[in-house]
Amino acid sequence: MTPTTYQYFAYGSNMLTRRLTAADRAPSARPIGIGYVEGRRLTFDKASEDGSGKCDAEATGKPTDRVYGVMFEIALTDKAALDRAESLGTGYREEYVEVVTGAENLKIQTYIAIKKKPGLRPYHWYKVITVAGAVEHGLPSDYVEWLRAIESVEDPIAERRAKHEALLAAASQ
Repeated sequence: MTPTTYQYFAYGSNMLTRRLTAADRAPSARPIGIGYVEGRRLTFDKASEDGSGKCDAEATGKPTDRVYGVMFEIALTDKAALDRAESLGTGYREEYVEVVTGAENLKIQTYIAIKKKPGLRPYHWYKVITVAGAVEHGLPSDYVEWLRAIESVEDPIAERRAKHEALLAAASQ
């Protein structure tokens, strides 16, 4: 029997269910649990086309480093759209990571940054979407507080900023 779904580990803005299930991403996505990947740290130095920093689960090899996130089940028919949204091949590459869930460890697909630029900062809206996803799914409170403390900058394009702020407002209702 051919599989019709796959599992995806989101650790940045895609943790927010409302963002991931947008029509241009993966409308079929449904959360199936939370976990973390050891030996990686969350950075915001993936160079984005908009000039800001986006999330990466950077490999460190240190078992004490952890990137927390949300596991989703997604229809295979949504994969191409999500790959486009994540700039697969130019912004991110696919990688299977071992996610520690408490019950078992699972090999799950995620996106790892290709193009990085140390020192980048996320836009405020991007950081807030990431934090909102972490809160929505109950990631550890110390991790959420660490995310909240990340330095971010104002998006200079008001229209883009308003679009993402509207997403946040809708997600909080």
